[in-house]
Amino acid sequence: MHCKDVSMREVDFELTEQSIATLMDGWVAYVRTEFLVLRNGDDYAIVELTKRKGEGLFRELDGYRIVSLPKDTVYHEDPDLDVLNTPALAGIQAMYPGKAVVVRGMFSHINFIKDLVPERLMVVDSIPPSPSKLGVLTDIALGSGYIDHPVVKEDRIIDMADMIPLVETEAVMFPCRVSHLSSEKPYFFLDDAPEVDKDVTLIGCHLSKRIFETLYGRDVPFLNVCPADHVDPDVKTIVKCCKVKNGHVIEGNCVKVPWGATVPEVVDAINALFGDRSERARLMAR
Repeated sequence: MHCKDVSMREVDFELTEQSIATLMDGWVAYVRTEFLVLRNGDDYAIVELTKRKGEGLFRELDGYRIVSLPKDTVYHEDPDLDVLNTPALAGIQAMYPGKAVVVRGMFSHINFIKDLVPERLMVVDSIPPSPSKLGVLTDIALGSGYIDHPVVKEDRIIDMADMIPLVETEAVMFPCRVSHLSSEKPYFFLDDAPEVDKDVTLIGCHLSKRIFETLYGRDVPFLNVCPADHVDPDVKTIVKCCKVKNGHVIEGNCVKVPWGATVPEVVDAINALFGDRSERARLMAR
């Protein structure tokens, strides 16, 4: 539903079924108006309009349906909100479960949502660097307008610093120096390929473990921070994976994007994970 299809009208009477029926008697609607939001002070009601066929900019009503009355309607204002962005509206619906929500956003545009069912997306990523790169890319993707699913993002962050107390060897190794990780124990960075003269535990992913074994010719105690290994199989999830070179790969409820993913890749991955809405509608209509 586009905001240009929703009109708002201030009224000076209590918003009841009877008062709305009186208002609708003889009402003439603009040709594009599909819904009417009525406001009396802090009370709101939403009405769906059915117009007669005809010509010109205004049409007589063929009927109407009350979508919600004040007891079931709330108002939400956010000057940064794109009122046509489905993921953003899903986040607002989650704030007011069971309610119709009249929203005013950027450019004072008006829209409303009702019975929008948020769809959960878990972002699993490791830090540092911080903040989570995939989390930021997902936020940009959800705000882009190219995702037409009511996706609400959650984060599951794996902090390598939290793994340090679990190290039982006399030294610890991190994957790369850019992480700026440190420890009270002697510590090394794998990307330096240092000489290691101590028993060491590697905190990293499977690729870093393979690199260690290749460089040093031996196995190593390993604390795994690979995002793909921290996924709940019952929750739709997006992760970065070094095995994916371009695009995305879907395995069950998990979609994997490259470690160096771009925003378009993340947009495509989320749309693929939640399925094509037009295809779902076609299947439901069978």
